Amino acid sequence: MLPLVAASYLLARPEARYGWLGAHVVPASPAVEWIGVLLTAAGVAVALWARWHLGANWSGVVTLKEGHELIRTGPYRTIRHPIYTGILLALFGTAVAMGEMRGLLAVAIAWLSFYWKARREESFLTQEFGEKFEAHAKQTGMFLPKIVSG
Repeated sequence: MLPLVAASYLLARPEARYGWLGAHVVPASPAVEWIGVLLTAAGVAVALWARWHLGANWSGVVTLKEGHELIRTGPYRTIRHPIYTGILLALFGTAVAMGEMRGLLAVAIAWLSFYWKARREESFLTQEFGEKFEAHAKQTGMFLPKIVSG
């Protein structure tokens, strides 16, 4: 939770523009700001879509529930953790609209936090679903669809 608090601070607090953190990494323009807004909206939509597909299987903490199911519909067909994907896309959109280095650092911190949490979740899912989850993991990407070559 602490890394996400740090990421939120970097995104939300103007005084977080210390030195290089306030450096602009994208040009400030209405077009760039609108791209950021659209990315943020798309990220929120992906996260909500994924949450809807989880239904009663969703939990704010890593836990297995009675009658837990392995969801493989909607965004879960191609991505194992699409709620995190949506949140990361929304944060990236905010960082683009902000245009400063601190936004990119916030996205990186959030990505690391979600990566660690996703690894814990996958350990639980492997315990619960065994080969069924392992097969799902081979077919899907953690945060992005798996690129299949061939």
